[in-house]
Amino acid sequence: MNVSVRSLTDPVGILRIVALVLTCMSFGLVASVGVTASESSYWAWCMFTWSFCCFFTFAILILEFTTLSDKVPVSWEDFTTAFAMLAALMCLAASAIYPAFFTCSTCPRQIGATVTSWFCFLTYGAEVVLTRLRPRGQISGFLSTVSGLLKILETFVACIIFTSLDPAKFSGSPGLQWCVAVYCMCFIWSLLIILLTIGRLLSYFPVSFEMVVTVSNVLAAMMYMTAMVIWPLYGFQGNLNDSALWNKLLVVTFMSIFNFIVYTVDSVFSIRMVFWPQASS
Repeated sequence: MNVSVRSLTDPVGILRIVALVLTCMSFGLVASVGVTASESSYWAWCMFTWSFCCFFTFAILILEFTTLSDKVPVSWEDFTTAFAMLAALMCLAASAIYPAFFTCSTCPRQIGATVTSWFCFLTYGAEVVLTRLRPRGQISGFLSTVSGLLKILETFVACIIFTSLDPAKFSGSPGLQWCVAVYCMCFIWSLLIILLTIGRLLSYFPVSFEMVVTVSNVLAAMMYMTAMVIWPLYGFQGNLNDSALWNKLLVVTFMSIFNFIVYTVDSVFSIRMVFWPQASS
């Protein structure tokens, strides 16, 4: 079997090894502390983040070291870029959530887990930056472009929105149900584009892929514009004495605004890619 030592010694490989160690440290420190039942869902999210990132980072290192990545029937560059971007976002969320609920000034292991988690975020972010800093002509995958990275960001923000939705709140409100439909439709379409890109299935599109992405981005931005107005208008009505419900509604509101901005920026890049390809390259 051929092996590639260079995959472990180049800058991206070194960053992956560092990320592997840091995610293991975060996971181990938090596992040794345990969790309180009242905040178990947030604890589970953080633990899933570190274990997910650790497992896939290890798998990528093994596949590239054994050169089996060349035989995987997916776009490897798009897959690794998508994973690095997703891992950076997940570690960023875990680094903010865990200290907010579990860390105190006399909790050394929790503080250590938080610090290593922040370094995980920086490490994965550096990998994304290195991908973007490749010489022109070496960036071949769609997910390595600005528009592709924004697609990953859009799906991640939608996941945060989904984790903050309360069915009891929107089940009886047509306005809020429309907002949930917006989140679902935009998420499914962005995820579909990512999966088709990784699976090398874009050539099967009956029309121009760039045009499809551009139209979908503009529609998604318009739909999110309605959601960021309707959600706070109807969501904050009624009895909101429950602080947990208030926080969830606030998270959905801010994430809706944020994703509207992301889709708007993505639309601008997509329009440039279609109508002014020389300027976007």
